Amino acid sequence: MEGNERLETHVSCLYPEILALIFSYLDVKDKGSAAQVCIAWREAAYHKSVWRGVEAKLHLRRSNPSLFQSLVQRGIRRVQVLSIRRSLRDVVHGIPNIESLNLIGCYNLSDLWLCQGLNQNVPTLTVLNLSMCKQITDQSLRKISEHATNLQELDLGGCSNVTNSGLLMISWGLAKLKSLNLRSCRHVSDSGIGFLAGFSTHRAAGTQFLEHLSLQDCQKLTDDGLKHLSLGLNHLKSINLSFCANLTDFGLKHLAKINSLRELNLRSCDSISDAGLAYLAENNSRITSLDVSFCERVGDQGLLHISQGLFNLKSLSLNACPITDEGLGRIAKTLTDLRSLEIGQCIRITDKGLSLLSEHLNKLFAIDLYGCTNITTVGLEKVMQLPQLSCLNLGLWLKR
Repeated sequence: MEGNERLETHVSCLYPEILALIFSYLDVKDKGSAAQVCIAWREAAYHKSVWRGVEAKLHLRRSNPSLFQSLVQRGIRRVQVLSIRRSLRDVVHGIPNIESLNLIGCYNLSDLWLCQGLNQNVPTLTVLNLSMCKQITDQSLRKISEHATNLQELDLGGCSNVTNSGLLMISWGLAKLKSLNLRSCRHVSDSGIGFLAGFSTHRAAGTQFLEHLSLQDCQKLTDDGLKHLSLGLNHLKSINLSFCANLTDFGLKHLAKINSLRELNLRSCDSISDAGLAYLAENNSRITSLDVSFCERVGDQGLLHISQGLFNLKSLSLNACPITDEGLGRIAKTLTDLRSLEIGQCIRITDKGLSLLSEHLNKLFAIDLYGCTNITTVGLEKVMQLPQLSCLNLGLWLKR
């Protein structure tokens, strides 16, 4: 360096790769702003590494080919449509390597618009969310099963016009499906679950690799449906059966045979009782998360069964169940790996029960005591001494 010559370092001198690395830490809005500063920044901001994992949020109103060209250039493969007034053709054709399409809450999405968008194979699409798209029917599921055969996640929550015939279409074409949400699909019954499990005369193989299934509020589901699950879906890890009023204890005997099952939600299943928990426990189930909240027939005897067989539990929800300190004492001594416990609105629980928990559950980090009106500061002080406790919900607790 000669005389007064100085070497100045400015952000504009950084290599494009370094700029791209910096831009990758910005939120979506700031990424867009950076691209408008200058040509160099625009080139760096359009590097695909900057937009990796970003989900574009769009209002699909009028044709805009340049928008989709820009998305492709940035390597964006995940799209959420916030509102829709036309066919999905622009999205599916404009982003030929699309991986995720989220249409949650697009109430006016029709079979016609969806079928126009999926009029050709979309081999890269692995995630499709149609939750609360209430106009969608089995006609759309036929088209999806024909052209999106690599789907791994499908959300049909609230699609109340879907029937067992739609599940037959799924079992016929979506063999790679791992996650399926059928929440509040009121027409779905045992025979539809049988289709998913591969029990069909229509040469449908079923969704044999399904791992996560939500049947919440499917009121036509009975124990026969659970029998189909246990016989045909041997990879299930989680099942949500909350608010399925027609399930009984005998259905849990079928679920206990699914060795892969880890998470089971039975919230507000009114006919489930202590006997059902006995069925789960007798097979030494490997369930790690169990929710029987608001099951009024689950009491201390049920906790005894849990303590004698469900040793792998890490999360247990018993909100509003008629349990007492005696029942808590039983699980406290055996469920030593328990991390989360919900006993909100269990009004029979007293300081004695909390004392038992504090003596044995040293790994507990979250406990819900909402509405437990018979506990006092004496019991709370003991619970708060748990070494891992980081989340405590008192809610309507009345200080005494």
